[in-house]
Amino acid sequence: MSSIRSLHKLSRLAAFCTCATLATSVFAQSVTQPGEVLPESEQAEATSQSIDSSPRADWSSANYGPGPAAATPRTDADSLPPFGSNLFEGGFRGNMADGLNSSYRVKPGDQITVQLWGAVELDRVMPVDAQGNIFIPSIGPLQVQGVTNSELDARVRQAIKSVYPDNVEVYTNLQGVQPVGVFVTGYVESPGRYSGTPSDSVLYFLDQASGIDNDLGSYRNIRIMRNGSTVDTIDLYNFLLTGQLPNYQFRDGDTIVVEERGPAIAVTGDVNREYRYELLGSHLSGAEITELARLQSGVSHVLLRGDRSSGPLATYVPLSEFNTLSVQSGDEVLYSSDQRAESIVVTLEGSFFGPARYALPRDARLGEFLDAVSVPADMTAVESVSIKRESVATQQAAALQESLRRLETTYLGASSQTNEEAQIRVREAELIQKFVARARNLEPSGRLVVAHQDGISDVRLQDGDVITIPEITDSILVSGEVVVPQATVFRDGMSVSDYIENAGGLTQRGDDDNILVMRQNGAVRDADDISLRPGDEILVMPEVPTKNIQLATSISQILYQIAVATKVALDL
Repeated sequence: MSSIRSLHKLSRLAAFCTCATLATSVFAQSVTQPGEVLPESEQAEATSQSIDSSPRADWSSANYGPGPAAATPRTDADSLPPFGSNLFEGGFRGNMADGLNSSYRVKPGDQITVQLWGAVELDRVMPVDAQGNIFIPSIGPLQVQGVTNSELDARVRQAIKSVYPDNVEVYTNLQGVQPVGVFVTGYVESPGRYSGTPSDSVLYFLDQASGIDNDLGSYRNIRIMRNGSTVDTIDLYNFLLTGQLPNYQFRDGDTIVVEERGPAIAVTGDVNREYRYELLGSHLSGAEITELARLQSGVSHVLLRGDRSSGPLATYVPLSEFNTLSVQSGDEVLYSSDQRAESIVVTLEGSFFGPARYALPRDARLGEFLDAVSVPADMTAVESVSIKRESVATQQAAALQESLRRLETTYLGASSQTNEEAQIRVREAELIQKFVARARNLEPSGRLVVAHQDGISDVRLQDGDVITIPEITDSILVSGEVVVPQATVFRDGMSVSDYIENAGGLTQRGDDDNILVMRQNGAVRDADDISLRPGDEILVMPEVPTKNIQLATSISQILYQIAVATKVALDL
């Protein structure tokens, strides 16, 4: 086994992985010409005016300094949904409690089953009367109001055993509870009186009222009133964050009041969900906001914007420092993953020994990496290394979409002078629309050609790069507009025309003046300007079916662009 560089030295290519000076020679698969330099008459003239170089502000103050890479306009808290806005999508109203939990306290109207057997037999359902008693024959009234469900059996058993101490077994069961009607009002969607059981949760009754008004209602100040007095206050943030909800027992005529929303802040950026968070007081600490926001991994900095008595505030600080700051009503908190990783991850594919993924320093270059990769000496096409890069794929896709947009703009809106010309325009429009629709679905490969003049440019690697080290192959692939697309064995001395003839020749739409050869390293050349070698792909392009020379030229250019980016000869 050998490294790629040592292999290449053995094969007469003495400078296979070239120095950093060749980095400027890297060729992507499309080239953009630089713009023309302005004429001398339009160039800016030098000025002799003196310039005051003294600083205009204290750039190290809290109001100035570095900010996130992509600055965004300030977000108004009212434009965000409140934290908890999806709470009432869980269907609380469809799950009425039966009221028979162990902490339920017996009240008048409830039904209790009492069974005795042995020396005395009894099987009766006894209602709890208005005084809170049940009446047991031969024993008398027994006070059970306020007794919890878990304590009920012991209370009844004790009363019966005081009269029948021997040979009597006792069983009690809270059979049913009296329903209650609870008023729900304040800032809810549908105020009203709703029925339930005493042990139904506050969420059940709020959901009956279609939930809290997201624009005006509070999720942190919900009062439960009885006989005109507040008996409890509920903060739903405790439930949203930790699942804690008071186990409250309602009575008939109780009222749930959702108060008006309190002061709020906007939390945006690299958080799992962007929300408006309500404050219980006038401010929160940064640490409390961080706990509420549920950050994405990698968050390192925070942008805090707001208004203070001293003027507008905009400060960009590390997360640890933000946790000590005070956040006030109306502030915007933008979390940012702004810490650059000191390593990148690249992937190998093709012919090599060892692992397929490597973690490298952020400034790693292709040459030094290839030096560390072992490859099979007799199986690796060392001259055909290439890189698939996400940023290149993005650029290719953007360039293709712009070409298609320009094609549509130029030809679909063109006017016609005669009826015959109008008919031709209609046919061309149909051709263009079908072509554009198909072309927009293609995904560029993002292949970066690093091979250049028998060397490989020593480019700096990027995170996510896929480095292809192809195996030596003895085949030639013939595709595109040929009768029988096929892979065939490479034979020295055979021309492009010979391989096309062996593939059945061109189809009726094949363009014999537009045949491309694609190298294993991603380079694309005209068939007339290159000598074939093993691993090449011969791609016959289609002929554009229009007599409009300008339109044919435009489509041909896009077809070539597609072929370079995707290795596909798109058929019109």
